[in-house]
Amino acid sequence: MARAGGWTTDIAIVGGGLGGVSAALAALRLGRRVVLVEALQWLGGQLTAQGVPPDEYPWIESLQSSQSYAQLRRAIRDYYRQHLPLTAEASRALCLNPGQGNVSTLCHEPWVAARAIDGLLAPWQADGQLLVLRGHRVLRAETDGDTVRALHLSNLVSGDEAVLQAPMFIDATETGELLLQAGVEHVMGAEAQSSTQEPHALAQADPMDQQAVTWCFAMDHRPGEHHVIDKPEGYDRFRSLQLDCWPNAQYSWTLSDFVTHQPRTRPLFAGDTDTAGVYDLWHARRIAWRGHFQSGAYESDITLANWPQMDYWEQPLIGVSEAEEQHALQQARQFSLGFFYWMQTEAPRHDGGFGYPGLRLRGDVLGTKDGLAQQVYWREGRRIQAEFTVLEQHVGVAARPGQDGAERFFDSVGIGAYRIDLHPSTRGRNTVDIDSYPFQIPLGALLPQRVDNLLPACKNLGTTRITNGAYREHATEWSIGEAAGSLAAFALQRTLPPRAVRSSPGLLQDFQRLLQSQGVLLEWPRYGALTPLLRTGYQHAGHG
Repeated sequence: MARAGGWTTDIAIVGGGLGGVSAALAALRLGRRVVLVEALQWLGGQLTAQGVPPDEYPWIESLQSSQSYAQLRRAIRDYYRQHLPLTAEASRALCLNPGQGNVSTLCHEPWVAARAIDGLLAPWQADGQLLVLRGHRVLRAETDGDTVRALHLSNLVSGDEAVLQAPMFIDATETGELLLQAGVEHVMGAEAQSSTQEPHALAQADPMDQQAVTWCFAMDHRPGEHHVIDKPEGYDRFRSLQLDCWPNAQYSWTLSDFVTHQPRTRPLFAGDTDTAGVYDLWHARRIAWRGHFQSGAYESDITLANWPQMDYWEQPLIGVSEAEEQHALQQARQFSLGFFYWMQTEAPRHDGGFGYPGLRLRGDVLGTKDGLAQQVYWREGRRIQAEFTVLEQHVGVAARPGQDGAERFFDSVGIGAYRIDLHPSTRGRNTVDIDSYPFQIPLGALLPQRVDNLLPACKNLGTTRITNGAYREHATEWSIGEAAGSLAAFALQRTLPPRAVRSSPGLLQDFQRLLQSQGVLLEWPRYGALTPLLRTGYQHAGHG
């Protein structure tokens, strides 16, 4: 795989998030050599480096979108059973939920998921079929017409540069960065309703109308102790920052309801912090519940903060200069630290008084020193202009009057399920949180309109900004990546461009059978009979 001045491989994947990891595993299982490029030391993206426990559909324990995603979930649970001091009862639990958080049946510490992912990749690395280049980023891409030829990489530690060549490339970056570098036609921000006819699209397209980002953090609570951090830069301004459409400043327990936009109060604590299932912020994304561990192993619960109070919407981050992006990222960091400081010093307490000085940042579970995640939580990025684009009319309940399910795609390559969930935007718009049906992933959404040998593997596929709000979550991103990695391997084996698979009924059937043989579901069982993801049946516990 190595060569003078760089590497050559079958499939080059840029981005080590969930989509990149699943794409790599899929291609490896099909016998292809893979180089996976990631700027960070942790793989797993939103699940690990961004510190977001999985938001998953209600049937996740009984109905897996793919066997490989089920394997990931088992690996996380097995790590707890094999390496951490669980109680006997917790160890026996078939559906172990380490944190007993109520946003998922598998709320867990990000560092555990990072090690589980490394374990899944280890056999392929050991035999040389996989090379993972951590601490590397793409400087530029070499293209020839509709073909990507090579990527020029930089080692972020040494500064050395090298070239990565491959006949097939996959963009699994969090922001669709490789699409820009390779000149792949793409969309940013919001489309116009005149273009998509989506009920919730804007009247005019606006590429700078982008969802807020969130810099997550982990914390525990040690009553009677004092762990107050230094006052963050910009705190005095941040503490009064308020969207015009919200009832209060963001640093508050009362915010705009995600669906109704009416005032909604949700405190940090609404009961005993040891009690599982309490519906407050502390329990929403709790990633370690000390009741699951032997006495003394965990002195406090640990929770992950990814809440509307931390959504940073003042500036767009995609399609701006590097200096503007870095400034916005720094502001997002300070905004999250400011909220933590507000909780420590000024927040109204559940038992009277103000401030919880016993809150303590836990960077150790995120692989950082300051307690913040290694990377900001990106909810959207660049999306390819695809052969087929998924619209609200394909998956939204209200946008499909008279239908009892999502659109059935003849070229389905996987399934997913999540509400259409958009956070406040950089233009000051309020949330969009609407009912959706369990849906399929169409192959056409993975095919750029022009470029022949580059595929998307995460939220950069052919969706609109509206439907991206449903296709961006953990399990669906994994399925998108798995389809992309499988398609790249299948196309190489047939010596055809990926788009030829969709245009030929015989090839498409062969590819779909291949996916099914790998344990991928292409449609929901009893299609149309599953409960749609309604507000009444699928309550957001933490608003992803």
